[in-house]
Amino acid sequence: MAFQTVFKRYELKYMLTLEQKAKVLAAMEPYMKLDKYGRTTIRNIYYDTDTYLLIRRSIEKPAYKEKLRIRSYSKADADSTVFVELKKKYKSVVYKRRISLPEEEAMEWISGEGHCHKHTQIANEIDYFLDYYKTLHPAVFLSYEREAFYARDGSDFRVTFDDNILCRQEDLSLESEVYGTPILSEGKVLMEIKCSGGIPLWMVHVLSEEHIYKTSYSKYGTAYRTMIFPQLCEKYKTMMEVAVNA
Repeated sequence: MAFQTVFKRYELKYMLTLEQKAKVLAAMEPYMKLDKYGRTTIRNIYYDTDTYLLIRRSIEKPAYKEKLRIRSYSKADADSTVFVELKKKYKSVVYKRRISLPEEEAMEWISGEGHCHKHTQIANEIDYFLDYYKTLHPAVFLSYEREAFYARDGSDFRVTFDDNILCRQEDLSLESEVYGTPILSEGKVLMEIKCSGGIPLWMVHVLSEEHIYKTSYSKYGTAYRTMIFPQLCEKYKTMMEVAVNA
């Protein structure tokens, strides 16, 4: 099966209530169609340095930022197809480049225990990324339920709805079950509009009518702020207390 490997688009995020989601879905019905996978559970492992340099830079909202993750669209096994994704954002435009690989090969490659058998430009870029950030390691497991819609007219306009966003720092495997700490408020849904150009007027109208405004939301960034950083602070506090009492 052929998969899209290169993306260049805007990704606009909106935090919705369940009532707002229902209104948007009603407005979408003549123009959008749910993809063939329906509601799926997406699993991600995000990689970062020992000092969480990538997510700390991202939170500062620079003009350019980048991240690396491995993603699966179902519970994986060693032979399942997963995606190694290098995602960059420059001046609001998202550039995503990805390679599909068997899960075992992908994990060994990114961990430095193996190589990618696909000799492509994207593989070279990911190898450079791995070499540049010397201490990359699995930092967090993030999963969520997604409904993805595509345009009936064949354009590249896409809309996704994510909920039940969970994160954890243990059992960092795409072969594991979904569980973790919720990082999305109860009754909220994250909507993303993905497009290379303007938003259709019908979507502009429903956003205006329902007072839905663009927001800044990063799943990994939220996990870092709410779970990882407090743990780092507590660890540092304990180390300082031990040093003082030594």
